[in-house]
Parts: sequence; C-alpha cells; structure tokens
Amino acid sequence: MSNNKYIFLFDNFDQCAIIYNKNDDYLIEFEVYVLHFFFHYFLISLFLKLRKGYDSLKLSERQKKIVEIVKIQQPVSGERISELLDISRATLRSDLSFLTLVGILKATPKIGYTYSGSDLETLFFFDTFQKDVADIMTSPVLVTHDSYIQDAIITLFMYDADVLYVIDEDKLLLGIMSRKDLLRASLNSNIDSTPVAVCMTRMPHIITCNKDMNILEAAVLLQDHSIDSLPVVEEKNDRKIVGSVTKSALLDYIIQHARSAEMKREEG
Repeated sequence: MSNNKYIFLFDNFDQCAIIYNKNDDYLIEFEVYVLHFFFHYFLISLFLKLRKGYDSLKLSERQKKIVEIVKIQQPVSGERISELLDISRATLRSDLSFLTLVGILKATPKIGYTYSGSDLETLFFFDTFQKDVADIMTSPVLVTHDSYIQDAIITLFMYDADVLYVIDEDKLLLGIMSRKDLLRASLNSNIDSTPVAVCMTRMPHIITCNKDMNILEAAVLLQDHSIDSLPVVEEKNDRKIVGSVTKSALLDYIIQHARSAEMKREEG
C-alpha cells in the first residue's frame, strides 16, 4: 500500500496547490493567477488614479453647494448662483472654473451652467477612501512564538484567515506568517515539532499601519510593498497589535461602495 502524503493549501489571491509524494520526493506546484491578476490590476489602477487626483478632486463645502444649486435650477447663470449663495461672482469664478474643468458642471454661453455629473462616481470613491482603517480592520488571528507550524496551519484554516500574527509573552508583535509562508513550511516533514519562528517574517521587517490612517493610505502601503496584509498597531507602540487589514477585506469594501455608487448614479 502506497504511503503518500498530500498537502493542499489555498490562498485567496494566489491560489496555490501543493501535491507532495513522500516516497518518490515528487513535487507538483501550480498556481492559478486569473482572479489574482484581475483583482490586483483593478486595485492598482484604482489606487494610482486616486493618488494622482486625490487633492485636486476633493470638493469644498462651497463647491458642493454650487453643484446642488445647479442640479435643482439648471440651466442657471453665474449671477443667479452668486445671488443664492450671497457671494460675489468674482469669488465664485475659481470654483465654477474648477467644477467645469473636472466635468461636474457644463458651461454653455448665453444659457448658463448645467449639471453633467460625469465624475460623481470618482468623487464618491474619494469620499469612501477618506474612511479610517478602523472601519474595515478585522480582529487579528494570533499565535504564540512557541507554537509549532502544524498548530499554526490548523489555526489558519480554523479561522479562515489570510495571515497569522506571532506574539511574545507580553502579547507584543514578533512576526507575521502568510498562507504562502505556511505552504512552503508544510513541505518540512517535522511540522509538528518545528516552531513558527523559522518561517515568519520578523520585526522590524514588517510594514504596519494604525487605525487612524485613511483607507487610501493603507491601500498605498499594500501596493507599494507588494504585500497582502497590514497589521494595525497602536500609534505609540508599533508592536501592540489591535487589528488587521488585508487585500481581500479592502476589495470587499471597494465592491460594496462601488455598488452603492452605481445605485446613486442610477437614482440621480
């Protein structure tokens, strides 16, 4: 009877499967990148656009009032907008020029301003990405530094986690382990007696964020460092972990708000 050992580990973004035959040392590794490529391309494209225009497309309160006036009274002249806001036309000129430039308003000679709204979904994304990391972070899945790799793998799948955080006796962050790290470590025949320290990424080589950062800042860290997750730590102590932000959680958040933006566009 053949004494084969099969190991299957799957990652949400890089979906990998390892089949290992202990007798013949035969190893097959394959990776399915279709979903990973699609989502990664989507995230990078969106983040680059947001980073490029974040400051320039953030509307002031006065600009928002102008947009609301035009939506209700279009077509409306600059003089009429000035009267309704009780602000001089000269003061409004820069706001009207900006709103026309980005495509929110359309200016027609002898007619006035009309509402275009072509960029509302983009602006909705900007408002969305001003939310704090605290709004999307999840509870971190923790293991102690003296845990074994086998126990870590069981914990990973028991909590359906993307990453495990290794802590010391004082519950301070020591390291981080992804599914890929555990996948590679599982090829060791002694995973029931090998400590997690041999496969974790250690401090200070861990990129962290804090819960007061906005979501865009966290997304930029994920993109710039080509990582799948960020531990959320206290601002005054970068080893005190309070949460976790992953690409999958961020993607869920984007999809949820993109659907909401589409509904708002259709209702408008």
